[in-house]
Amino acid sequence: MSQAKSWSRWLRYVSLGLLLSVALATSITLVNLWRSSQQATDAYLVLGGSIRREMYMAELASSFSTPQPILVSAGSVDPCIRLLFERANATLEQVWLENCAESTFGNFVYSVPILERWDVHHVTLVTSGSHTRRAVTLARILFGAQGIWVTPLIVDEIGIPGNQESALKTTLDVGRSFLWAWVARVYKPTCAQVVPLASVDLEQWRQKGFKCEHQAGIEGS
Repeated sequence: MSQAKSWSRWLRYVSLGLLLSVALATSITLVNLWRSSQQATDAYLVLGGSIRREMYMAELASSFSTPQPILVSAGSVDPCIRLLFERANATLEQVWLENCAESTFGNFVYSVPILERWDVHHVTLVTSGSHTRRAVTLARILFGAQGIWVTPLIVDEIGIPGNQESALKTTLDVGRSFLWAWVARVYKPTCAQVVPLASVDLEQWRQKGFKCEHQAGIEGS
Protein backbone atom coordinates (compact mmCIF):
# COMPACT_ATOMS: atom_id res chain seq x y z
CA MET A 1 0.00 0.00 0.00
CA SER A 2 1.39 3.38 -1.00
CA GLN A 3 2.13 6.05 1.57
CA ALA A 4 -0.50 8.31 -0.04
CA LYS A 5 -3.23 5.69 0.42
CA SER A 6 -2.20 5.07 4.04
CA TRP A 7 -2.32 8.80 4.73
CA SER A 8 -5.74 9.09 3.08
CA ARG A 9 -7.13 6.20 5.13
CA TRP A 10 -5.72 7.70 8.34
CA LEU A 11 -7.40 11.03 7.56
CA ARG A 12 -10.74 9.28 6.99
CA TYR A 13 -10.48 7.50 10.34
CA VAL A 14 -9.56 10.72 12.13
CA SER A 15 -12.41 12.62 10.46
CA LEU A 16 -14.88 9.89 11.33
CA GLY A 17 -13.65 9.84 14.91
CA LEU A 18 -14.04 13.61 15.21
CA LEU A 19 -17.55 13.50 13.76
CA LEU A 20 -18.57 10.74 16.15
CA SER A 21 -17.09 12.67 19.10
CA VAL A 22 -18.97 15.84 18.14
CA ALA A 23 -22.21 13.89 17.66
CA LEU A 24 -21.80 12.17 21.03
CA ALA A 25 -20.97 15.43 22.85
CA THR A 26 -23.93 17.17 21.22
CA SER A 27 -26.30 14.34 22.14
CA ILE A 28 -25.16 14.37 25.76
CA THR A 29 -25.55 18.15 25.93
CA LEU A 30 -29.09 18.00 24.49
CA VAL A 31 -30.11 15.33 26.99
CA ASN A 32 -28.68 17.40 29.86
CA LEU A 33 -30.48 20.49 28.56
CA TRP A 34 -33.80 18.66 28.44
CA ARG A 35 -33.33 17.48 32.02
CA SER A 36 -32.39 21.00 33.12
CA SER A 37 -35.48 22.45 31.44
CA GLN A 38 -37.67 20.21 33.61
CA GLN A 39 -36.18 21.58 36.84
CA ALA A 40 -37.17 24.69 38.73
CA THR A 41 -34.97 27.77 38.51
CA ASP A 42 -31.73 27.33 40.47
CA ALA A 43 -30.51 30.93 40.20
CA TYR A 44 -31.13 34.36 38.70
CA LEU A 45 -28.69 36.19 36.44
CA VAL A 46 -29.25 39.94 36.16
CA LEU A 47 -27.52 41.65 33.24
CA GLY A 48 -26.17 45.14 33.81
CA GLY A 49 -27.02 48.04 31.54
CA SER A 50 -30.13 49.35 33.28
CA ILE A 51 -30.81 49.81 36.96
CA ARG A 52 -34.46 48.90 36.36
CA ARG A 53 -33.42 45.27 36.07
CA GLU A 54 -31.82 45.45 39.49
CA MET A 55 -34.84 47.28 40.89
CA TYR A 56 -37.10 44.51 39.61
CA MET A 57 -34.82 41.79 40.96
CA ALA A 58 -34.71 43.40 44.40
CA GLU A 59 -38.52 43.52 44.55
CA LEU A 60 -38.76 39.93 43.34
CA ALA A 61 -36.17 38.76 45.87
CA SER A 62 -38.21 40.33 48.68
CA SER A 63 -40.99 37.84 47.89
CA PHE A 64 -38.80 34.72 48.17
CA SER A 65 -39.66 32.49 51.12
CA THR A 66 -36.07 31.22 51.07
CA PRO A 67 -33.10 33.08 49.50
CA GLN A 68 -32.34 32.17 45.88
CA PRO A 69 -28.85 32.60 44.39
CA ILE A 70 -28.69 35.87 42.44
CA LEU A 71 -25.77 37.00 40.29
CA VAL A 72 -25.66 40.58 38.99
CA SER A 73 -23.23 40.78 36.07
CA ALA A 74 -21.57 44.15 35.43
CA GLY A 75 -24.45 46.01 37.02
CA SER A 76 -24.74 49.37 38.72
CA VAL A 77 -22.22 50.61 41.26
CA ASP A 78 -22.10 48.17 44.20
CA PRO A 79 -23.65 50.49 46.85
CA CYS A 80 -26.58 51.32 44.55
CA ILE A 81 -27.47 47.64 44.30
CA ARG A 82 -27.19 47.18 48.05
CA LEU A 83 -29.44 50.18 48.68
CA LEU A 84 -32.03 48.80 46.24
CA PHE A 85 -32.15 45.46 48.05
CA GLU A 86 -32.32 47.15 51.44
CA ARG A 87 -35.15 49.42 50.27
CA ALA A 88 -37.09 46.38 49.05
CA ASN A 89 -36.46 44.58 52.38
CA ALA A 90 -34.83 41.75 50.43
CA THR A 91 -32.14 39.60 51.99
CA LEU A 92 -28.57 40.34 50.94
CA GLU A 93 -27.54 36.73 51.40
CA GLN A 94 -27.01 34.69 48.23
CA VAL A 95 -26.58 37.85 46.13
CA TRP A 96 -23.27 38.29 44.31
CA LEU A 97 -21.88 41.01 42.06
CA GLU A 98 -19.65 40.08 39.11
CA ASN A 99 -17.66 43.12 38.02
CA CYS A 100 -15.43 41.76 35.25
CA ALA A 101 -17.68 41.70 32.18
CA GLU A 102 -17.52 44.60 29.73
CA SER A 103 -20.06 43.33 27.17
CA THR A 104 -23.02 40.99 26.84
CA PHE A 105 -20.68 38.28 25.61
CA GLY A 106 -18.53 38.84 28.69
CA ASN A 107 -21.59 38.63 30.95
CA PHE A 108 -22.06 35.01 29.98
CA VAL A 109 -18.40 34.01 29.66
CA TYR A 110 -17.69 35.11 33.24
CA SER A 111 -21.01 33.86 34.61
CA VAL A 112 -20.64 30.26 33.41
CA PRO A 113 -17.90 29.24 35.92
CA ILE A 114 -19.82 30.88 38.77
CA LEU A 115 -23.10 29.16 37.93
CA GLU A 116 -21.33 25.83 37.51
CA ARG A 117 -19.70 26.29 40.91
CA TRP A 118 -23.20 26.83 42.33
CA ASP A 119 -24.34 23.64 40.54
CA VAL A 120 -26.97 25.60 38.59
CA HIS A 121 -28.89 23.76 35.86
CA HIS A 122 -31.72 26.21 35.18
CA VAL A 123 -31.12 29.97 35.28
CA THR A 124 -33.62 32.80 34.92
CA LEU A 125 -32.07 35.57 32.83
CA VAL A 126 -33.21 39.08 33.79
CA THR A 127 -32.91 41.56 30.93
CA SER A 128 -35.10 44.13 29.21
CA GLY A 129 -36.33 45.84 26.07
CA SER A 130 -34.30 45.84 22.87
CA HIS A 131 -31.51 43.94 24.61
CA THR A 132 -33.66 40.82 24.98
CA ARG A 133 -33.11 39.04 21.66
CA ARG A 134 -29.34 39.50 21.75
CA ALA A 135 -29.04 38.48 25.40
CA VAL A 136 -31.23 35.39 25.09
CA THR A 137 -29.49 34.23 21.90
CA LEU A 138 -26.00 34.44 23.40
CA ALA A 139 -27.17 32.90 26.68
CA ARG A 140 -28.75 29.91 25.00
CA ILE A 141 -25.57 29.24 23.03
CA LEU A 142 -23.04 29.74 25.84
CA PHE A 143 -25.10 28.34 28.72
CA GLY A 144 -26.74 25.67 26.60
CA ALA A 145 -23.33 24.26 25.68
CA GLN A 146 -22.76 23.66 29.40
CA GLY A 147 -26.17 22.03 29.90
CA ILE A 148 -27.69 25.09 31.60
CA TRP A 149 -31.27 25.89 30.57
CA VAL A 150 -32.19 29.57 30.20
CA THR A 151 -35.58 31.13 30.93
CA PRO A 152 -35.79 34.86 30.08
CA LEU A 153 -37.50 37.30 32.42
CA ILE A 154 -38.18 40.56 30.57
CA VAL A 155 -38.35 43.76 32.60
CA ASP A 156 -40.23 46.82 31.32
CA GLU A 157 -37.77 49.49 30.30
CA ILE A 158 -37.96 53.27 30.38
CA GLY A 159 -35.62 54.96 27.94
CA ILE A 160 -32.75 53.18 26.20
CA PRO A 161 -30.65 50.61 28.11
CA GLY A 162 -26.99 51.48 28.50
CA ASN A 163 -25.74 48.24 26.94
CA GLN A 164 -26.93 48.82 23.38
CA GLU A 165 -24.71 47.06 20.83
CA SER A 166 -24.81 47.19 17.03
CA ALA A 167 -26.32 44.52 14.78
CA LEU A 168 -22.84 43.82 13.39
CA LYS A 169 -21.41 43.26 16.87
CA THR A 170 -24.35 40.99 17.70
CA THR A 171 -23.70 38.91 14.57
CA LEU A 172 -20.00 38.65 15.37
CA ASP A 173 -20.74 37.71 18.98
CA VAL A 174 -23.15 34.97 17.91
CA GLY A 175 -20.38 33.54 15.75
CA ARG A 176 -17.75 33.64 18.46
CA SER A 177 -20.27 32.27 20.96
CA PHE A 178 -20.53 29.06 18.93
CA LEU A 179 -16.73 28.88 18.87
CA TRP A 180 -16.43 29.69 22.57
CA ALA A 181 -19.01 27.03 23.41
CA TRP A 182 -16.40 24.45 22.39
CA VAL A 183 -13.40 26.29 23.85
CA ALA A 184 -15.20 26.48 27.20
CA ARG A 185 -15.16 22.69 27.44
CA VAL A 186 -11.45 22.94 28.25
CA TYR A 187 -10.95 26.55 29.39
CA LYS A 188 -13.15 29.00 31.29
CA PRO A 189 -11.82 32.38 32.51
CA THR A 190 -12.73 33.26 36.07
CA CYS A 191 -13.56 36.67 37.46
CA ALA A 192 -11.47 37.90 40.38
CA GLN A 193 -13.99 40.66 41.12
CA VAL A 194 -16.96 38.73 42.49
CA VAL A 195 -18.34 40.56 45.52
CA PRO A 196 -20.94 39.30 48.04
CA LEU A 197 -23.60 42.01 48.26
CA ALA A 198 -23.65 41.71 52.05
CA SER A 199 -19.97 42.72 52.15
CA VAL A 200 -20.50 46.06 50.36
CA ASP A 201 -19.51 48.76 52.87
CA LEU A 202 -21.86 51.73 52.40
CA GLU A 203 -19.91 54.03 54.72
CA GLN A 204 -16.70 53.40 52.85
CA TRP A 205 -18.44 54.08 49.55
CA ARG A 206 -19.99 57.29 50.89
CA GLN A 207 -16.52 58.53 51.78
CA LYS A 208 -15.36 57.88 48.21
CA GLY A 209 -18.58 59.14 46.63
CA PHE A 210 -20.91 57.40 44.18
CA LYS A 211 -23.93 58.08 41.98
CA CYS A 212 -26.91 55.90 41.05
CA GLU A 213 -29.14 56.11 37.97
CA HIS A 214 -31.89 58.65 38.57
CA GLN A 215 -34.59 56.05 37.79
CA ALA A 216 -33.77 54.28 41.04
CA GLY A 217 -34.72 57.28 43.16
CA ILE A 218 -31.66 56.71 45.34
CA GLU A 219 -29.27 59.48 46.25
CA GLY A 220 -25.57 58.78 46.06
CA SER A 221 -22.98 60.70 48.01
